[in-house]
Amino acid sequence: MACRISELVIEASDPDRLAAFWSEVLGYVELGREDDGSIEIGPPDAGFGGPQPTLVFSPSGEPRTGKPRLHIDVNATDRDQDAELERLLALGAKPADVGQTGTESWHVLADPEGNEFCLLRTRLQPL
Repeated sequence: MACRISELVIEASDPDRLAAFWSEVLGYVELGREDDGSIEIGPPDAGFGGPQPTLVFSPSGEPRTGKPRLHIDVNATDRDQDAELERLLALGAKPADVGQTGTESWHVLADPEGNEFCLLRTRLQPL
């Protein structure tokens, strides 16, 4: 028996803004809100416990310090990498420089709060 990732919890200065951004990126919907201001988003047909993990944006008033030790990689499912890059930039992602050489097959981006993520080249089949 092994474990499965069910959800990722991300501290956020503005949980509403990050939940909206990542919902658009991933095609997720809001699943619920907690009294502490946390917002959970996930796949519209499966929600928590489905084949994909949900994301929980938990409010934090503390500024982020240093480089995050974890980042998310995403792959397009219905378009090529260039078209997906344009879509992500239009949603508010920004290019991020983490020391890449320019020859990588992926793009390093940052979400509206500066959390880095990568757009990989390979197109995946939708679930």
